Amino acid sequence: MTADRPHPGNPSGGTKRRTAAATKDAIVHAARYFLSRLPHEAITLQAIAERAGVSPPLIMKYFGNKDRLFARVMSFETDAAVLLDAALEDLGRHMAHHVLVSHTEHGVDPLLRVVFAPLQGGRGDVLRENFRVQVRDRLEARLDGPDAGLRAELAVGMLLGLGVMYGIARGEALRAAAVTDIVERYGPAIQNHLTPCEESGRD
Repeated sequence: MTADRPHPGNPSGGTKRRTAAATKDAIVHAARYFLSRLPHEAITLQAIAERAGVSPPLIMKYFGNKDRLFARVMSFETDAAVLLDAALEDLGRHMAHHVLVSHTEHGVDPLLRVVFAPLQGGRGDVLRENFRVQVRDRLEARLDGPDAGLRAELAVGMLLGLGVMYGIARGEALRAAAVTDIVERYGPAIQNHLTPCEESGRD
């Protein structure tokens, strides 16, 4: 599924209904899609419902209101847990793979919404702070050696660049390439910031 293709109400095309967990995920993914493109005030529950393949009252049932839904969407906690779920020596490839699979299979990016923080007014500050604490700081804590904070930010910056090129600039060559090929090319470059001595052989 591409980043611009709406999520159908029933992805399988059959009559089987989605579980509550799958429905909630579809709503969150739809809200994240719009948060990466529009100011919070311009996003309607109707638009989110249409993209998620649900009714607006179902969003209210699961999340209460728009503000509670977006409090969930502005958190990176769940995304960071998956993004960083690999041994340090394999983390560069794992993170590149996760970003690409998030685009190709789910139509969302785990990190890219922070790029659109300037669209969100005061809520943009919440996005930036959540990103710093839940992604950047958590990655820094995994790293040994000097300049861990800088290395963490460089690695995350590379992931954001990958997401921008794939999902926003929609690079033709990138989108035509196999995920495994991109990971093998891009993962080691990210890894060089995570474990520079092991990867580059520098003193």
